Amino acid sequence: MDTSTIQQYGDELYNALLTREAVAPLTDREPGITIADAYQIQLRMIQRRLDAGEHVVGKKIGVTSKVVMDMLKVNQPDFGHLLSGMVYSEGEPISCATMIAPKAEAEVAFILARDLTGPGVTAADVLRATDCVMPCFEIVDSRIRDWKIKIQDTIADNASCGVLTLGGVRKSLRQLDLALAGMVLEKNGDIISTSAGASVQGSPVNAVAWLANTLGALGITLKAGDIILSGSQSPLVPVVAGDSLYCSVGGLGGTSVRFTA
Repeated sequence: MDTSTIQQYGDELYNALLTREAVAPLTDREPGITIADAYQIQLRMIQRRLDAGEHVVGKKIGVTSKVVMDMLKVNQPDFGHLLSGMVYSEGEPISCATMIAPKAEAEVAFILARDLTGPGVTAADVLRATDCVMPCFEIVDSRIRDWKIKIQDTIADNASCGVLTLGGVRKSLRQLDLALAGMVLEKNGDIISTSAGASVQGSPVNAVAWLANTLGALGITLKAGDIILSGSQSPLVPVVAGDSLYCSVGGLGGTSVRFTA
């Protein structure tokens, strides 16, 4: 895909973010689009946000569960960039009007104490480099119409990232085994999902190692202070104004998020 086409689609997705008007799937219009093309489109979209005054605060990992991999017909996760304008604090309401078709995911966020540079990063390296972990919600949103996405569509759309909330108690990984830690997700007081960290690449720690190694091959380092969203441990939960969600992680505590018009 040539540079002008990449810029065109990146600008189109950025405009969709601003206007909250979804666009037709890129894979319908460009049947030959590759994953490498999609990441270049993603970078163009991110650059538009940086030019508008935001800054990068971390990365997210997507497509970590077998169910989603099978749906998108891939055998690997993807990643996107977290920007300053995406971050909400616990208790701060999220307006559904700021997104197109929001869906919530419960997961574990890592805060890095020092840089991680791949390739060759191991789970042990992630443990040493992590300052703390905490429960979080990622509110994903697709600028692709009706969530009709293939892997190239979601990658180009910054891995369908919308916003995120961080909450609960920060804890050291030395106090936890995230692979065994159970997660319970509630929506409006009803339990809708239970899972364990092992559902994410065997452990969220493994997912972060994958990210560091994948980015390292592209010449990108995970930086000290970065927020890393390690991948959803829950189904995608559509949300509307008035909804509230709560997730708890064994040994880590819980966090909540609520939605307004």
